[in-house]
Amino acid sequence: MRALYDTIGLNYADLRRPDPRIAQQIEDALDDAQTVLNVGAGAGSYEPAGRKITAVEPSAKMIAQRPESDAVVMRGGAENLPFEDNSFDAAMAVLTIHHWSDKAKGVAEMRRVTRDKIVFLTYDPAFRDFWLLDYFPALITLDEGQMPAMADYGDWLGDVSISPVPIPHDCTDGFLAGYWRRPAAYLDERVRAAMSSFWALGDVSDGLARLKDDLDSGAWERRYGHLAGLDALDCGYRLVETR
Repeated sequence: MRALYDTIGLNYADLRRPDPRIAQQIEDALDDAQTVLNVGAGAGSYEPAGRKITAVEPSAKMIAQRPESDAVVMRGGAENLPFEDNSFDAAMAVLTIHHWSDKAKGVAEMRRVTRDKIVFLTYDPAFRDFWLLDYFPALITLDEGQMPAMADYGDWLGDVSISPVPIPHDCTDGFLAGYWRRPAAYLDERVRAAMSSFWALGDVSDGLARLKDDLDSGAWERRYGHLAGLDALDCGYRLVETR
């Protein structure tokens, strides 16, 4: 994971700017927690203002792109958090758990060091209703292999709530579904370079060629043009929070 994000991280801060609407949903889930641990913190996206943040991230390139803040930042992985039991009011992990080498251990570590709320922004690997999968079906296999099932969170943490996170049509965060209403963006190599899924897939030339042909011919518009009337779309992203 560190090597992957040392590469992806080159332009990460530019292309993966936190979307304020998604940020608000995460902040609301954190309730009134004052000390928050951010695990797999990347470049610091979605860390709420006005709270004491401690961030753990394995990639030096990602840490180097963090904006100035009062956060305490250290290199490390979720599986061995260097903190005493019950050190934080809450913990968060945003679009990162699928990269952990031992997901169950990482979640157990978050539970150990957290007094109260734990919040994940993640993806439901059973979700299928997203047009990008038609062009890159290998994403389904990839997600099934690396993303925890929604039931896993209950097994690891007990009582949890799971809520959809609709993706705004003008999402400022360039994660995989961030351009669902801007399909031509996926043809941009620089945009794809900030998406770990495309790095994992390797050669995606066939899917890109089909997408370009369908955009040029109008086939994409005929199939998916109805999306233009939507302000936000459920693309399978979920907010998981302990009760």
